[in-house]
Amino acid sequence: MGTSPHGPSPRTRRAALLAVGCAVVSVGTLLATTALEAEDAAALPATGGTAWWVTVVALLAQAGALARARLRPRTVLVATGVAAPLVALAGARDATSLTTLAVVLAVYVAVTTRPLRTLVPALAVTAVLVAAGGALAGRDSGLAVGSAIGLAVVQTVGTLALVLVVASWVAAVRESRRAREDERRAVAREQSALVRAAVDRERTAMARELHDIAAHHLSGIAVMASALERQVLTDPDGAQEAARQVRQQSRSVLRDLRSLVGLLREGDPASDARPETLAGVRALVADVAATGREVALAVLGDEQAAAREVGPLAQLAAYRAVQEALANAARHAPGAACSVTVDARDDRVVEVVVRNGPADGAAAGSAGSPGAAGGFGLVGMRERAALTGADLDVGPTDDGGWQVRLRLPREGEVA
Repeated sequence: MGTSPHGPSPRTRRAALLAVGCAVVSVGTLLATTALEAEDAAALPATGGTAWWVTVVALLAQAGALARARLRPRTVLVATGVAAPLVALAGARDATSLTTLAVVLAVYVAVTTRPLRTLVPALAVTAVLVAAGGALAGRDSGLAVGSAIGLAVVQTVGTLALVLVVASWVAAVRESRRAREDERRAVAREQSALVRAAVDRERTAMARELHDIAAHHLSGIAVMASALERQVLTDPDGAQEAARQVRQQSRSVLRDLRSLVGLLREGDPASDARPETLAGVRALVADVAATGREVALAVLGDEQAAAREVGPLAQLAAYRAVQEALANAARHAPGAACSVTVDARDDRVVEVVVRNGPADGAAAGSAGSPGAAGGFGLVGMRERAALTGADLDVGPTDDGGWQVRLRLPREGEVA
């Protein structure tokens, strides 16, 4: 039996209580019946006689065997069953029935701890032994051989069948409970895995935002630095303004990068990330125009209704698309005029269009088109569009420029 430094295990204690309880009940019943029914001594063994002591020893041995019922159920079944014919052969007569208690407990423990199919041989042997003990006791009590055998078989089958039904039902309930617990644990593990996967995808998407933010701000800083280099000698006042804008853009990129990195750090209390929305496109275009680039913004329809009816994730996708498109225009078509249009006149969708003309002069021959850069900007646009149910079209225009068009579904219009 298992023990630990802190004492016997709960299973060991339960087995010991079962053995002690069986011994107390069976031996106590023998003592009580032999004392109270002294006038019917022919049906019971005489107190202190050989049959009486054999019965006491057999009952105690059965109780001791029950302490191992969980570990060796088949052996304990047969061992408890053997007591019945032994006690009957010793002349215990009606006291032979007291051995049935330990058999009943052994059957219950065996069936509730082992599959029933593995116990069939041991159960059959035990039933035969108990029936034999009952038949011998009945014959000693004066019954005819046939009657003694028939009565013993009926009593044995009835008693063991009832115990089997009860024990099988208890085992089924336990198995069902274990199955439900296993299912709950499996569902919990699956849910945890899905949450971790979703968090990992989101963190990967936010990591891509680093590219978008850096590309947007650094392209503006590069343009302003180029202008600053030319203006240092020819236009000192303009050079000072350009230097101020470079400083402002540098602070902006640091702020945005700090916010996004804060999101990537779980539970970072210092993170002051702010969501980008359709309303933020105005400030974005203003920041780009402040660098000296030619950018125009047109808002058509009810901008406030569009902000209410387009989901936050779709608005973030639109903001990032405008940001990436303007950064691509600065990189691949320097000096080209750009236009941003937010069209909210349709009741079903809000359309965001960013268009730039061809690059000026020699820069056009070396910069190429935004779609040929091989970077992750357009990939990020497409992923966000697919995530929000939006339609994205990108490609060259007839005049040699480039256009990005994003159609965002309003709430309730996502297919």
